[in-house]
Amino acid sequence: MRILCGLGAAVVVAVASPAATAAATVAAAPEAVAPEADLAYHGHLSMTGGRVDLRMTPQNHGPSGIAEATVRLRWSVPLADEQGLPAGCARTEVRTVMCRTGALPADGWGETITMAVRLRGAPSEVTLGIDTVWGGGAVDRNHHNDRQEVLVLDTGDTYVF
Repeated sequence: MRILCGLGAAVVVAVASPAATAAATVAAAPEAVAPEADLAYHGHLSMTGGRVDLRMTPQNHGPSGIAEATVRLRWSVPLADEQGLPAGCARTEVRTVMCRTGALPADGWGETITMAVRLRGAPSEVTLGIDTVWGGGAVDRNHHNDRQEVLVLDTGDTYVF
């Protein structure tokens, strides 16, 4: 580095070595772009006497596969205190369960998540909100298919989503 001074003003001129130029190029390189995935959830629900049966399969429309994602299941009424949840699922709040999806290949399906939950009391209807909490580090630009709400009546009928 050379410093030039004259008439009370200082001007700094940097003379870059090839190593310094290479280091600056690496530092200025753009960060890696996150993979892109498009997650969706398909399945069905039914309710009888305060028990909700859920069968749901996660899907990734791609273009990148992901190793794992987390889906949130939020009921409009509180769940009973005791639940028998499948492996990979955990209750996180009084009305909420979160589940791991496992690997989701690009343009492929994940493993089906099946559970039966007991609701507190015996409501005549419940709404289940389904949404992605974590997408495995991938960017999902289409939230029209990974955020949904399903109304289920206590009739034993199957509601498809």
